[in-house]
Amino acid sequence: MLYITQLVFVHEGKEELFREFEDQVLPLMPKYGGKLLYRIRPNVESVLVDTGEQPYEIHVISFESEDGLQQYSRDDTRSKFLHLKEASVKSQLILKGSKV
Repeated sequence: MLYITQLVFVHEGKEELFREFEDQVLPLMPKYGGKLLYRIRPNVESVLVDTGEQPYEIHVISFESEDGLQQYSRDDTRSKFLHLKEASVKSQLILKGSKV
């Protein structure tokens, strides 16, 4: 099992575009053995230490395999909506790991 944590930083004023992207692509994950475990939108009070910009959302997802993740990344439907992600996301911090 592969676990991924994403800190997503969105351009100010582009939050709706990002949500539209998510609405289209997140339902595709189970087709490839993926699962959205947590989708967190932190607020100022919930951040105890901050050495930079606060992320718009934090996602924790899992995939049964790296191959499933790669297939999801190349999904034709997902590809049709990548322009929304490209227009809305400033940067991402992606951490891959396994459950211990």
